[in-house]
Amino acid sequence: MKNLKNFFSAVIILIIFAFPLISFANSEATNGAHHSDPIAPVLLGLIIILLAAKVGGELFEKMNQPAVLGELVFGMLIGNVFLLTGGAFSFGHLFESEGIDIMARLGVMILLFQVGLESNIKEMMKVGISSFLVAIIGVVAPMILGYFVSSWIIPEAGFNVHLFIGATLTATSVGITARVLKDLNKLNTPEAKIILGAAVVDDVLGLIILSIVCGIVISGVVSASSIAYISATSVIFLVGSILIGLWLSPKIGAWVSKMKVEGMKIVTAFLFLFVMSYLADMAGLATIVGAFAAGLVLDDVSFKNKREHHIEVLIKPLYCIFVPIFFVLMGIQVKLDVFLDPKIILIALGITAASIIGKQACGLGVRCKQASKLTVGIGMISRGEVGLIFAGVGKEIGVIDDSIFGAIVIMIILTTLVAPPLLKWSLLRGDENNLDEEIIKQPRVCGYKG
Repeated sequence: MKNLKNFFSAVIILIIFAFPLISFANSEATNGAHHSDPIAPVLLGLIIILLAAKVGGELFEKMNQPAVLGELVFGMLIGNVFLLTGGAFSFGHLFESEGIDIMARLGVMILLFQVGLESNIKEMMKVGISSFLVAIIGVVAPMILGYFVSSWIIPEAGFNVHLFIGATLTATSVGITARVLKDLNKLNTPEAKIILGAAVVDDVLGLIILSIVCGIVISGVVSASSIAYISATSVIFLVGSILIGLWLSPKIGAWVSKMKVEGMKIVTAFLFLFVMSYLADMAGLATIVGAFAAGLVLDDVSFKNKREHHIEVLIKPLYCIFVPIFFVLMGIQVKLDVFLDPKIILIALGITAASIIGKQACGLGVRCKQASKLTVGIGMISRGEVGLIFAGVGKEIGVIDDSIFGAIVIMIILTTLVAPPLLKWSLLRGDENNLDEEIIKQPRVCGYKG
């Protein structure tokens, strides 16, 4: 009841602040008004997007849900204002601006850069056999299940659509899981180490699969040689950029540390991000692959000058502005009228079931007797922001339409909502069964060198 009250309160706040803007935008669209400065409509769109992001994010945080869900849901609300008001208002033109689209693309690059910064190559080398197997199974099983479920429900869609839906199900948003583990003081359990270790490998494998699938869709060629070529290109780029970056990063850091100009550290970080993203595009890969690789190799230790904050701290303000634009824009692109089609609901429920069952198969990779296979599988369910990135790329290259995109968004929302309470239940269930607390509290190897 309290959550419902909070939701309506947030909607009312959004309406109070956004209604004048909506009315103004609607009148301009009706009267054909134009601005002398082309940035003015972009500013109006950004005001609405950022307002929706923060109001929605705050609401869902109070509901103990990730802020990204609030950004997505409130994006859906403002993106369907024409439908929800019976045609009284329409300002979709504000969000079709090339400027907002570029900001959203920059936002997703910053997001992957941040994910790379928070990952650690040394930890990737120490995840152990359990984490590696969990990651492999957690990618392969959902992709196969997603492909066949899609083929069964929408056989007329074609191979590329089925393949991309399967690829979307491989994603894992471990940030939500990590938060639950931290809140329950379970980060030191073997399940937590396996999940967090597998998530790093999962990110890399997911990006490689995304590159492979995009290459197949764009080229229109499906053959062993084309798959081998794209796979080799992805692996060579990631491994090569990491090796070169590890060698080059300390040298660049030492050089930058000698400079006294203000802001050189963050500028250098973003130059590194842009160069790696551009090179990824030149190699035929998604720019986000380069962004992830840039974050992975850019170590703050390389900057010997401690006058400025860590890179993660420096990019936080930009992260808070640009990343929500991407997620709200993803919500705006969801057309609620497609949900009136029972077939779309069937697709959404089908791929949701495939995504949950596929990730549960992760438990088969657990080689630690003290770890709960059920808990590990549940910890890998949430798709969150990573799934949205996959869906956004699919829509960008034209492989999925509005209806399939909407079904994927429903799947992402459902898996992100059910994962935290299920994980909490699974972990506390173990405590209720009188597991040996001393064993749980102490670090265990279990294929992981912590």
